Amino acid sequence: MPHMRLGDIANAEHAGTPKPLTGVRVLAIEQMAALPFGTQLLARLGADVVKIEAPGSGDSGRGSLPAVDDPAGRQVGATFLRNNLNKRSVAINLKDPAGAGLVLELAKRFDIVCENFKAGTADRLGIGYEAVRAVHPEVIYLSVSGFGNDPSSPHMHRAAYAAIVEGMSGIYEYKRLPDRPPIVNPVGALGDISSALFGVIGVLSALRHREATGDGQRVDIAMMDATMAMTDLVTNFYSMGISGEADSAVGIIETFAAGTGHFIVQVIREHQWEKLAELTNNPQWLIDERLASREGWRDHLNTVIRPGIERWASSMSNTQAVEALAAEGIAAGESYTSADIVADPHVSARHMLVEMDDPQGGDPVLIPGNPVKLSRMAEGPETRAPWLGEHTDEVLATELGLDTAAITELRARGVIE
Repeated sequence: MPHMRLGDIANAEHAGTPKPLTGVRVLAIEQMAALPFGTQLLARLGADVVKIEAPGSGDSGRGSLPAVDDPAGRQVGATFLRNNLNKRSVAINLKDPAGAGLVLELAKRFDIVCENFKAGTADRLGIGYEAVRAVHPEVIYLSVSGFGNDPSSPHMHRAAYAAIVEGMSGIYEYKRLPDRPPIVNPVGALGDISSALFGVIGVLSALRHREATGDGQRVDIAMMDATMAMTDLVTNFYSMGISGEADSAVGIIETFAAGTGHFIVQVIREHQWEKLAELTNNPQWLIDERLASREGWRDHLNTVIRPGIERWASSMSNTQAVEALAAEGIAAGESYTSADIVADPHVSARHMLVEMDDPQGGDPVLIPGNPVKLSRMAEGPETRAPWLGEHTDEVLATELGLDTAAITELRARGVIE
């Protein structure tokens, strides 16, 4: 089954049905991933998202690697491509007071204004929450930053990316192997995506609150808070005497080698253990006193259990081993390569990859699809990530009523691109 392409529609019988956020308007002053992933999700749910970028360089995600070139020959990085579908781009110089003034004028016309600068930066530019609220009292203003906008935090003014807050969440040390340094970004940008998702939850909650009360408000998301919530076992287990994964005895959650490839097994209950022993031709485990507890499973994983499972799987592919385990009700899955996941029929059936044409004619760029499946909402049609400033003239004309002469004058002064 082929992947979706930009412009395709799935669940097409509902193509004429308004999406849940149709009519909601979002002005996003954003870069990289922690906010753009969230506003892209809002756009996929029907919101109209206008993105403000810096002239010349644009969203710093455009400078990420790998990259393609836009029709003008400018680099567009992977971070930007996968987080900015279905948006319009307006290039405004926020360091120019006239540029900040344009943003405030635009803000009056949007339900949600959001930014992910380091705490305090939006205020210094004259587009912080208080400045926007002064011209639009009902605004919902989303801020995503490393440590939030609460001055009581000693970290408030630190810069942060996903890896920084992931490390500070404790998960790197919790997962660290003995005599090895912590591994950075072991699961990609967890700090970014978790912050974006909590930002979306906050915005939707604030919208519902405004419907009920008429009041706008600020939604303040600290990336560190979001990452702590996603790595909740670190502090929870610490309070119960476990400070690292090597000390835990939750069960068997491990990768094993098959004849070809690897697979993951999760056995955390005794009845699952019994099925695993029988299936893998190791019934002796059930009478082995060393393996009578989950602590025993942990202590003898590599000396007894791993050799037994890998001996059983040695003549199988990882998929064959997984299917045999799944047939017995044991949770298991393949450890996929990049090529494996792209080829998985589940991925195409669920429309979880979207193909975007390379402007220079190369292979299509694959962008993760929308994981939120609603039975009465069509998926798509999606539009590509915008080129820098592609919609500047359109938005300034339709939203602010500026004519060609006014737009030309702003461009000549360097206020817009």
